Amino acid sequence: MRMYDIIENKRNGKELSKEEIEFFIKGYTDGSIPDYQASALCMAVYFNGMTEKETVILTEAMANSGDTVDLSMFGALSADKHSTGGVGDKTSLVVAPIVASLGCKITKMSGRGLGHTGGTVDKLESIPGYKTTLSGDEFISQVEKVGMAVIGQSGNLTPADKKLYALRDVTATVDSIPLIVSSIMSKKIAAGSHNIVLDVKCGSGAFMKTIDDAEILANEMVKIGKGCGRNTAALITDMDMPLGSAVGNSLEVIEAVKVLKGEVKNDLREVCVALSAELISLVFSLSHREALEKVNDALDSGKAFEKMKEWISAQGGDVSFIENTDNFPKAEYEFDVLADGDGYISSMDTEKIGLTSVILGAGREFKEDSIDFSAGIMIYKKTGDKTDKGEKMATLFTNNKLSFEEAEKMYRSAVCLSSVKPENKPLIYKCVR
Repeated sequence: MRMYDIIENKRNGKELSKEEIEFFIKGYTDGSIPDYQASALCMAVYFNGMTEKETVILTEAMANSGDTVDLSMFGALSADKHSTGGVGDKTSLVVAPIVASLGCKITKMSGRGLGHTGGTVDKLESIPGYKTTLSGDEFISQVEKVGMAVIGQSGNLTPADKKLYALRDVTATVDSIPLIVSSIMSKKIAAGSHNIVLDVKCGSGAFMKTIDDAEILANEMVKIGKGCGRNTAALITDMDMPLGSAVGNSLEVIEAVKVLKGEVKNDLREVCVALSAELISLVFSLSHREALEKVNDALDSGKAFEKMKEWISAQGGDVSFIENTDNFPKAEYEFDVLADGDGYISSMDTEKIGLTSVILGAGREFKEDSIDFSAGIMIYKKTGDKTDKGEKMATLFTNNKLSFEEAEKMYRSAVCLSSVKPENKPLIYKCVR
């Protein structure tokens, strides 16, 4: 078999065989297939697409290119949740303890933030002592005892995806649905969970800017998940404004705690309830109504918050920070962004708000950048809210006072005021099963 023939077949719009796809993934992973041939195939896929059968084979080949996690000891109880990324998206911190408190076995490998989107691992590392790395035995043992574990991506998981993503990033082939889907789903398949719920973000702060594009991606990911033998569903959720009120690592942990304590009932809670209900509906074959009742009870009874404390403690975190969030270190400087006129907030550029938090020190521009756990933004006025001139729209937090001028300018450019109240938009556009 020759890589030349595989490239030619896909260039001519033919369906690649299992043997051809597996030959490519094996060869590119071990270095016997050079970048220039892999680039040519990615471009051929970009223009000609892939069938569902091809994408399933590609996803499984990428998942099997390195280490895989065996969760068979948990049977059909193993569960995972994935978000396509956004601003203020701390849903994993809320969803995981909710569903674990209801009997699911949550095994989650999360990433770090880069650019305008935040990372779950960074948020958890703002809790003193929290270990984002566990050995394989420690990981499984904690899931057996506590019902959940959340760690950083480690080991040799999907090396084919790491190489291919880096290549796509520099060859203008990122925006290919089969390549996006296989990249995301290969990691989920390798991570071993039987049940997967996908939170597909849509809007100015998301990878997918339109509902139509988000729906295409959600449908494809669910199809491929099912094609790989996993129970899979997706929710398409709004990211045309930040989720919740907090943007920044410890600030987001604090907000997640408040939701789990029942102190905050906002858009964050609504999205987390919907995701949790969808996940336990998959795991236990419950109706939507039954699942919602169980999730709301787990929150209102305090059961989910107790599970969060148990989880953080098991992973070495200082639970006193969860019991009393005033223990989190505060940023040295804070600055209020005041409305410069009367009116309604008609829109928010969520990506710019994420970049504001990066300027303040809460995120990374490059992978090697360090972050300030206490930096970030508290948002008091969001799309649809009325504001008067001089009213506080947001507070910026940082330990670098020199960042305020640039951060305020960026934040103001992200918020549009109008004399007309905008139409309400749904938080959850669609469920794909």
